[in-house]
Amino acid sequence: MNTNPEPEMDLYSIDKLMHETRHLAAKYRQTTGSTLPVTGEIARYDVAKALNLQLSDDQTLGYDAIGLDERDGLRILIKGRVLFEDSRSTPRIGQLKPDGRWDNVVLILFDDAYEAVEMYEATHNDIESVLKTKSESSNKKRGAMSIAQFKIIAQLVWTQENGQESEIWDNHSN
Repeated sequence: MNTNPEPEMDLYSIDKLMHETRHLAAKYRQTTGSTLPVTGEIARYDVAKALNLQLSDDQTLGYDAIGLDERDGLRILIKGRVLFEDSRSTPRIGQLKPDGRWDNVVLILFDDAYEAVEMYEATHNDIESVLKTKSESSNKKRGAMSIAQFKIIAQLVWTQENGQESEIWDNHSN
């Protein structure tokens, strides 16, 4: 008899749960027109798996994961957005705090079925300079950025077709 109240989950079980979560979220939106608040967790899972990151359990740190391999030690903030075909609004990332404790931001874009399509990565310095320019030129919400703006300053690091892009960028070498 197992007396452990929380059985450990293996990777296969988590993969299966994420698959079911995607399916349920897509079906819910098709049926109700509303979205379930699961995009953030799916984003964290997919980015960590695709880019070899170690997820943090502490949501108060100001970042979601720590980089391994070529991102060794970088504190990564993960943002995810589902791009629905019937949406008429300009999709936004949400607020990015320039004084946050993160080094890079990875934005993952999903299709209507909550399947990952692309991942983009931008450095803290690049984001900070764009946000500073925006705040000086307008009265828009501080830290807000559209997906289109993010893609301009970011590097495409993963695609559905190719997986992790082979050329890891150095945005600071001139």
